[in-house]
Amino acid sequence: MKKQIFRNSFLVFIILLVVGFLSIPIIKDMKFGLDLQGGFEVLYEVSTVDGSSMDADKMSSTYKVISKRVDSLGVSEPNIIVEGDNKIRVQLAGVTDSETARNTLSTIASLSFRDTSDNLLMDSSVINYAKVGQDQYGKPAVSLSVKDKDTFFKVTKAVSEMEDNRIVIWLDFDKDKDKFANTNNGQLCGANLSSCLSAASVREGFTDDVIIQGNFTEEEVKNLVDLINSGSLPTKLDEISSKTVEASFGKDSLSKTVVAGVIGILLIMVFMTILYRFAGFISSLGIVIYAFVTLFTFWLLGGVLTLPGIAAILIGIGMAIDSCVLNFARIKDELYEGTKLQMAFVKGNKSSFMTILDGNITTLIVAFILFIFGESSVKGFATMLIISTVVTMIIMVALTRWLLGLFVKTGAFDNKLTALIGINKKDIPDFNKGEKRTKRSFEKVDFVKHTNKFIIFSVIILIVGLVSMIKGGLNLGIDFKGGTNITLKTTNELTKENLTKDINELKYDLENIEYLKNDTVTISIKNALNKDEVINTEKYFEEKYEVETEIGVVSNIVKKELIKNAIISLIIASLFIVIYVSFRFKFNFAVSSIITLLHDVLIMIAFFALLKLEVNSIFIAAILSIIGYSINDTIVVFDRIRENMKDKKTFKTLDELKNVVNSALRDVVGRSIITTITTLIPVMCLIFLGSHEIFNFNIALLIGLIAGSYSSVFIAAGLWYKMEKRNVGKPIKKKWYEEELNEVSEHKIKGINC
Repeated sequence: MKKQIFRNSFLVFIILLVVGFLSIPIIKDMKFGLDLQGGFEVLYEVSTVDGSSMDADKMSSTYKVISKRVDSLGVSEPNIIVEGDNKIRVQLAGVTDSETARNTLSTIASLSFRDTSDNLLMDSSVINYAKVGQDQYGKPAVSLSVKDKDTFFKVTKAVSEMEDNRIVIWLDFDKDKDKFANTNNGQLCGANLSSCLSAASVREGFTDDVIIQGNFTEEEVKNLVDLINSGSLPTKLDEISSKTVEASFGKDSLSKTVVAGVIGILLIMVFMTILYRFAGFISSLGIVIYAFVTLFTFWLLGGVLTLPGIAAILIGIGMAIDSCVLNFARIKDELYEGTKLQMAFVKGNKSSFMTILDGNITTLIVAFILFIFGESSVKGFATMLIISTVVTMIIMVALTRWLLGLFVKTGAFDNKLTALIGINKKDIPDFNKGEKRTKRSFEKVDFVKHTNKFIIFSVIILIVGLVSMIKGGLNLGIDFKGGTNITLKTTNELTKENLTKDINELKYDLENIEYLKNDTVTISIKNALNKDEVINTEKYFEEKYEVETEIGVVSNIVKKELIKNAIISLIIASLFIVIYVSFRFKFNFAVSSIITLLHDVLIMIAFFALLKLEVNSIFIAAILSIIGYSINDTIVVFDRIRENMKDKKTFKTLDELKNVVNSALRDVVGRSIITTITTLIPVMCLIFLGSHEIFNFNIALLIGLIAGSYSSVFIAAGLWYKMEKRNVGKPIKKKWYEEELNEVSEHKIKGINC
C-alpha cells in the first residue's frame, strides 16, 4: 500500500514538474493585447471610391495591403481581422507612435509605373486588373489587363526606345526613401517587404494586355498579382473607432491582473483543501494543470491574451471547480447512504457525469454565440471561455478523477474518510446494525413553501431598478452612445474645473468626468473624434499636464452594430438553451430556465441602474457568461428533480410533488453555495486588486453570480413546481424517444392472436 501511495505521489509530482517546465516558454511567447502592453487599435470601414460594392476579393486585396504596411512599421505581432463584409480591425500592440501608424495604414494604396530614374510614367488608372498567367515558355507570369490603351502604348513605345528600357512598378512609392538604384538594379523588386514590385524590360509599344515575366515562382506571381490589384483598387479606409493605450497603462494592468489572478487561485486551492481535505488538494492540483492547458491551447491557436481573456480563465477556474464540487457531493451522498468507499467513488462519478456534461454544453452554446457575434475583446473572451469549458471536461472531470482514483484504489483511505473528503465517520450509517442515513443538510427547510416570497423579493429589486432607470436611465458607455473616452494618468493635480475648461477650449461636448484613482481620470465626450482630432487631443493634454493618455473612439456605425449584435446574441442564446433543455429534460423545465435567466439579466441591469455603473461592450459578455453559469446551476437542480421523479408514473398529490422538489433542493443547495464561493473568490480579487478597465465587468459578474445562484435554487425550481401542479394526478409524459425505447410491440402469429 505504501509503495502504491509513494508511486502515485511521485506521478503527481512529475506531472506538476512538467507543467511548470513547459509554462516558462509559453508565458514568454504569449501575445498580449493592447490593454496589457499598450499600443494602437483602429477599426476601418472599407469602401470603394467609385461607389461600387465591396466583395471578398477586394477585401482580401485591401487586407494584404494593410498587412504589408504593418510590416513596414516593424510590429512583431500585429493582429489584423476582417469583420463582416466591409470592416477591418488592426491591433498593433507595443506601438508607441500611434500618429505614424495611423497615417501609414490609412493612406490609399497607390500603384505607379516609373522609369529607372524614378520618374513617373503612368499611374494605376491605365490598367483594369492583374491576374496569374504564363509566359511563352509556360513559366508563371503576371498578366496585366490594359484599360487606357492609348496612354499605355505611348509610354511603352517611349520606354522601348530608351537606353535602359525598363518600366519599374511601385506600390506606395515614397520619393524620400524609395530609389530604384537602391534595389540592386531591380533584383529586389517583388521581394517581401519591398515597395518595388517589378522591373520589366520593354522592347516595343503595347496596345493590348501585357505579360510581366521573370524568374518568378507560382507563389511570387500570386503575391505580385494581389499587390498590383490592391494598388489599382480605388478603396478608401474610413476610421470608425480607435484606441490608443500608453505602455505604462498596459504594464500596470498586466501586473495588477496577474497578482489578482494568482491570489485568487491560491485562495481557491486553500478553500478546497480545507473543505474537502485530500480530495480538495487533488482538485487544487487540477486547477494548476487546468490553467496551464488552457493557456497552452490558447497559445497554440495564436490567441492574443487580453484583460477579458484573463477574466475568462479565472471565471473558468471557478466553473471548473464546480465539476469537482458536484462530483464530491455525489460521492459523499453515496457514503452517507452506507456505500463502501471504492463503490461510492465509482457511483458518485457516474451519477455526476451527465449533470456536468449538460452544464458545460449550455456554457459552450453561450460561448459560441459570443464568438460569432462578438468583436475584438468580446471575441477573445469567448475564445478563452470555449477553451476553458472543453479543458474542464478533460482535466477537472477526467484527469482529477483518475488521479484521485489512484489513491482511493490503494485502500489507504477506507477508514480515513475525513482525511480523504472531509466527511465525519459518525455520519455514515452501518446497515448491518439497521442504521439509516441521518446526515441531511437543510432537512427541515421547506423551499417550495417560500417560493412566492422569493419571487416578491426579486420583483421588488426589479421595480426599484426600473424606477431608477426611468428617472436617470442607464449609464451607457461610448460603446452604446458613440463618442470618445480620454483617460489621463499623471501625478499632477487634475481638477474638474480645469478639465472642463480644457474640453471647452478644444470645442468638444463634455459628457462626464470620472476619477478612477488618485492619479487616473476619465473624460467622456459626445464627439467621435477623427484621427486628426485624436492626435491633437493627445498632444494637448501631454504638453499641458505631462500626462499619459489612453483614447478610445466609437462612431455611430460601431454603436448600431454593437446594439444589433447584443440583441441577436441574447435571443439566439435563449433559443438554443430552450431547445437543449427541452430535449434533455421537458419543456416545462426549459420555460422555467428562460424565465430564470431573464430574471438574472434584469437583476444585473437593475443594479447597474441603481449604482450608476457604466454599461459597455464587455457588459454583454458578462451577461452571456452569467447566462451560461446560471443555466449550469439550474440544470444541476433540475437534474436532481428528474432523478427523484424517475420511477414515478404520476404525482398523486401536491405534497408528493412538493417533496420531490424540496428533496432535490436540499441535496444541491450546499453544493450551490460552495460553487458560488469558489467562483466569487477570483472575481473579488479582480475587483479589489485588478485593473480598472474591467472593474465594471467584474462587478457585473459579481452581481450575476449571486443572482444566478439565488435564482437557480429559489426561483427556477419553484416556477417549475407551479407549472407542474397542473399535471398532478395525470401520468408523467415521457419523451418521444423514451416511449419508443420502452414500448413493447406485439408480435402477431397467425392462428394465435390474429
